[in-house]
Parts: sequence; C-alpha cells; structure tokens
Amino acid sequence: MSKIIVLMGAPGAGKGTQARLLQEHLNIPQISTGDILRARVEWQDELADEIRAVQASGKLASDELVVRVVEERTAREDCASGYVLDGFPRTMAQASMLEKLAAEQGHEIVAIVVDVPFELLEKRATGRRSCPICGEIYNIYSKVPKDDEKCDLHPHAKLIQRADDTAEKIKIRLETYNEQTKPLIDYYHSSGRLHRIDGTKKQEEIYTEIDGLIRSNGFVGGNQGSIQHA
Repeated sequence: MSKIIVLMGAPGAGKGTQARLLQEHLNIPQISTGDILRARVEWQDELADEIRAVQASGKLASDELVVRVVEERTAREDCASGYVLDGFPRTMAQASMLEKLAAEQGHEIVAIVVDVPFELLEKRATGRRSCPICGEIYNIYSKVPKDDEKCDLHPHAKLIQRADDTAEKIKIRLETYNEQTKPLIDYYHSSGRLHRIDGTKKQEEIYTEIDGLIRSNGFVGGNQGSIQHA
C-alpha cells in the first residue's frame, strides 16, 4: 500500500538528506512545508494572500493554513504513490488533520525518527564552518580543512561560523524541538507506527535501513529500483 512517510529528526540529524534520498530512489516527492509555503506565496489567489498576510505579521502560519497548503500539494498526481513529509506535522492538531487526509487519499502513515544524541548534534552544529566564497561546509571536529580555518578550494578565504551555530542558540533550538516533537513521537509510538533509526551511522547506512524498513512495511512506490548508489 502507498505510504505517507513522516520523517522526524532534530536540527542536524540529517533528515533532510534522507528525505532527498527517498525522493530520488523511491520516486516519490519530498514535501517540506517551508518550501511549499514559500512557493505558494508567489501565486495570485486568495490562499496566497493569506500566506503573505501571515508572513507580513511575523506570526507562525496556523495549523489550518498549513494543512490546506499540504492538502493542495499532495493532491497532485506525483503524490498518488505516496510521499515524504519533512517538517510536518509539527503539532498534534496537524497530526490529527494528517490522519484525515491520509484516509481520504488511501495512504498509510509510517513515522520515522532519525535519532542522534543531543550532545553529538550540538557538536555537529557548533563545529560547523563554511566558506564565504563557495559555501563549502566543514566541521572542526569531523571534516577539518587542510589549513586551519581556511577553505581547501579557496585558501585565502577564512571560514565563517553562522550566527545561530553558537552553543547557546543550538541548545535552545534542540530544547524547542524536543518539547514540540515529544507529543508526536508518543502519539505515533502508541499506535505502533513509530520507527527509530540510529542517526549516528553513515548517511548510506541510514538510508539503507530506512529503505528496508519502508519496504518491509509494504510500501508500493513509483520506483522499486536499486539503492546501491544512495
């Protein structure tokens, strides 16, 4: 049966990478609420006007508005065989609305959490550096540049740290994620649809485990091809 894959993970856990791999190898779309809201606001209709008004106010989009955008996007033909949700649902209200949407579309929900210890997530984020010229990403703990604090491709460029990659701000982001996501994790766990994946492994190993999990749950997607090049 076709699936809605709810992919969860803290900032830095690598769920975005896994969502893209699932899209590529299973031929189902990766749907990020942030991306579709940004794209939808470019339209000239009532819904786009509502999104622009929310953005202008600086407030978060309501559950009802987000669900309307998700419902519209997932009604497209490319979602008929299932899809990956990245960043949705974020609240219990959204999770409840997704249950109704899944039933209407004839999909089953599989929830997957990419688990990484918060200590490692903090280290990944605070150690991150990037080249101001090419954008190449390094990490002072795990992907060290050849010359300290200099880009390998642009040796005259001093690597920079994002303003929100400080230990204090990372801690706040992780605590916020934990508070928001715990009810969702408990919800999917209680219904027997939650699966945990060890996010400390290599990207390829994580993907292979997720792919096997989805297929063992009876996934029927748009492409059942090889995953050797994940």
